[in-house]
Amino acid sequence: MNIIFVSIPLGLILIAVAIAAFFWAIRSGQYDDLDSPAWSILMDEDREERQRKRAAERRQQETDEPADQRDAQDDESDHGR
Repeated sequence: MNIIFVSIPLGLILIAVAIAAFFWAIRSGQYDDLDSPAWSILMDEDREERQRKRAAERRQQETDEPADQRDAQDDESDHGR
């Protein structure tokens, strides 16, 4: 019987703490936007993939440009001979 005198007030205190935490979360904006964080995960992957593709294209262009310039210089030197 003595356990009831301990468990009921303890249960009420835990309920009060849970309710206070819930209302704190609401007031601090934790539940304002529930969809954007989930979508941002998917969008970040798309953004990273696009950045990787752009970087690969830039590297390809950088390696192609000097070769084109060398070919143009060789053509000019051939015409001078």
